[in-house]
Amino acid sequence: MDRRSLLLGASGSALAALSSGLFPSDAAAQRTRWQFATPYPDGNFHTQNIREFVKEIESAVPGFSIVVHSNASLLRMPEIKRGVQTGQVQMGEILLSAYGNEDPMFEVDGIPMLVTNFTQARVLNGLQRPYIQARFARQGLTLLYMVPWPQSGFYTNAPLTSLEGLKGTKFRTFNAATQRFATLVGATPTLVQVAELAQAFATGVVNAMVTSAATGVDSQAWDYVKYFVPVGFTRTKNAVFCSTRALNSLPAAAQTAIRNAAERAEQRGWDLAQEQEVSRQRQLAERGMIVTDPAPQKLMEDLARIGNIMVDEWLQKAGPDGRALIEAYRAAIARAA
Repeated sequence: MDRRSLLLGASGSALAALSSGLFPSDAAAQRTRWQFATPYPDGNFHTQNIREFVKEIESAVPGFSIVVHSNASLLRMPEIKRGVQTGQVQMGEILLSAYGNEDPMFEVDGIPMLVTNFTQARVLNGLQRPYIQARFARQGLTLLYMVPWPQSGFYTNAPLTSLEGLKGTKFRTFNAATQRFATLVGATPTLVQVAELAQAFATGVVNAMVTSAATGVDSQAWDYVKYFVPVGFTRTKNAVFCSTRALNSLPAAAQTAIRNAAERAEQRGWDLAQEQEVSRQRQLAERGMIVTDPAPQKLMEDLARIGNIMVDEWLQKAGPDGRALIEAYRAAIARAA
């Protein structure tokens, strides 16, 4: 029996104990174990950051342990948020924009070319946070921290000089925004999770994608594509969160330790993302991939045009909150210019 079956098939009493997050009143027996699900592999910087985050919490709270289930080994990306809500696990990490179909405010950072550098990413992160916190709170979740990915770029087997080069490709998607992008450029969109990337390319399910150099290294992209063009397509964020009920069941000191560790994890994660943008792109080149940086001007012009279309489309479905967010973001960027 694999780990997923073992944990999800636990007896009713064991599962109730797992999901409660309660510390026993007897100090001598005071032990609590939480489960943490993430879809990313151990070598990924997000997972490494999580393990440091967990280590800090466990050091600060005697008797408290958190088991990290990486690489979608317990729950797949689409299952993680619901898994925390229902108590299957107490903590989770998701690519926030992967839940854009649930709420448009989750996917704003997935709009192409809206955020093109880390300064802009920090501005959007600060403005978006209250909306995410409020939506999570209504669903029994507590947002702990958010960390961006390095800039994303295109992976192809032929040189890409304009978006015309993506027409007819089988394009890997991972959220509603990339699905829409693929449709707009005449590609065939195919949803593929990170853990399944290498197999999808090897079997011809997909033959092009847009993602970060970090994911390219994780999936050993040099085995199935030749070219990488970093374009600052997006700097989407991962959100780490926990069950509010489980959090509130902990002593005040434990809650404080978790929140303090989350603040450090967020800062550390942003620093790692910036470092990875350089080091992982260099690693792709060292593995024999042709890295086109800077990107061709025609490609960037095409992306700006598509980005404007997608911002307008997003505003139509995001309502007053969405319009307020974009207006505040554009005003802040203009002031910083």
